[in-house]
Amino acid sequence: MISKRILIGLALLNVFFLHAQNEFNKLDADGKKDGVWKGVYESKRPRYEGTFSHGKETGIFKFFDDTQKGDVIATRDFTANDGSSYTIFYDQAKNKVSEGKEVGKVREGEWKYYHKASKVLMSSENYKNGKLDGPKTVYYPNAKVAEEMTYVNGSKEGIYKKIGQNGTMLEQTTYKNNEYNGDAVFYDSDGAVASKGKFVNGKKAGMWQFYTKGKLTKEVNMSDPKSNYQADSKPKNK
Repeated sequence: MISKRILIGLALLNVFFLHAQNEFNKLDADGKKDGVWKGVYESKRPRYEGTFSHGKETGIFKFFDDTQKGDVIATRDFTANDGSSYTIFYDQAKNKVSEGKEVGKVREGEWKYYHKASKVLMSSENYKNGKLDGPKTVYYPNAKVAEEMTYVNGSKEGIYKKIGQNGTMLEQTTYKNNEYNGDAVFYDSDGAVASKGKFVNGKKAGMWQFYTKGKLTKEVNMSDPKSNYQADSKPKNK
């Protein structure tokens, strides 16, 4: 038979747990989240933890992966108190994967992405209302520039550059509406011109010149590929 002392102890323990449960996931008088909130996965493991002030996120929120270890895989810092958060994503070894500003859950301004398990930038890009807008730069693991381009409302626009790991230019082309449009120059691995011409709506058009080791060897009217000329402008023998 359970003693009276044990029953009293169990009752006090139950009150303690009920009180502890009531210390988070509370609502204010208007039914808005207030104070510390903790979310869980279907597995009942922790999913996130953060503080609300009458329905508004404040301070730093932490997000955990659905494992027994429960590594932090993201943080969202709301201390700017302007409706935005500075968000950082991590791998399970605590290395940064990417970081930048969000308004709501929409990316805004500069975002940085890192090479795997490295502090070296893999790319830097800009967002406006969740769409790529502004310059984007891609980097090699040695931190040298690999690509440069510009986006407008989610589409590539303007000059695009592709650069080899040795610093030589490999491509300089022009984009409009997310496809090749305008002047284009392609280079070989030594940095010498390999071909150049124009694109119209993603397709080569007009006269294109082709080079071997920097020497012009052929010209082709890409609007009429049957018209194929040698560099001396004489018709090619058929």
